[in-house]
Amino acid sequence: MSKLSCFFVLFLIFNSFIFSQQEEQEDKKKEALPEQKADSLKTGLAEEGVVFEEVTYEQLVINPLAPSKAAFYSTILPGLGQIYNKRYWKAPIVWGAIGLGVASYSANNTEYRRFRDAFKRRRAGFTDDEFFDLGEPDLNKTTADVSDEALQDAQEAAQRNRDLALLITIALYALNVIDANVDAHLKQYNVDDRLAMDIKPYINLNPINADPNYGLALVVKF
Repeated sequence: MSKLSCFFVLFLIFNSFIFSQQEEQEDKKKEALPEQKADSLKTGLAEEGVVFEEVTYEQLVINPLAPSKAAFYSTILPGLGQIYNKRYWKAPIVWGAIGLGVASYSANNTEYRRFRDAFKRRRAGFTDDEFFDLGEPDLNKTTADVSDEALQDAQEAAQRNRDLALLITIALYALNVIDANVDAHLKQYNVDDRLAMDIKPYINLNPINADPNYGLALVVKF
């Protein structure tokens, strides 16, 4: 099993353990708190004969496990957490980015193995590798078209590119999990249309000499 496969297996086991622990904690919190679906707010004057106005509103239903589930789904399959959050347009981006990283890693790993195998055969005294004679076969040829030093440099360059592609792929995979978790958190914030903030100019008359005062007013609505 390659290092990349071992890393993904360990990462999946770790996230599964964290998800189960968070689910148990949230279940305990739900059992400890009483259920409350709606609150009442009475406004009016505390005088006899005055009818109070009762205002009722429903609380926003929040699923405390949604961020953990989204992160867990993205850990199992990149892009699945974005689909769980109903951000369908993000899934192809995740698949394309991670797929590009995997393809780059595979291509550089293939090149690395080619140069490494040829270099090892040169060291062993063989002259039958694919880089020894790049033109027409020549039985009397004794000088290689690609030198041993060039093979070694090409091998090291392909190895660096392969390792860089692996790091970028792992970073994109982690970013996919973080994005799903954060997006699930943000979806549960109160974004009601009544919440607003605006900056408006105003003119105020001086009560003493009636001179106009100009300024800006910050209006916040809840």
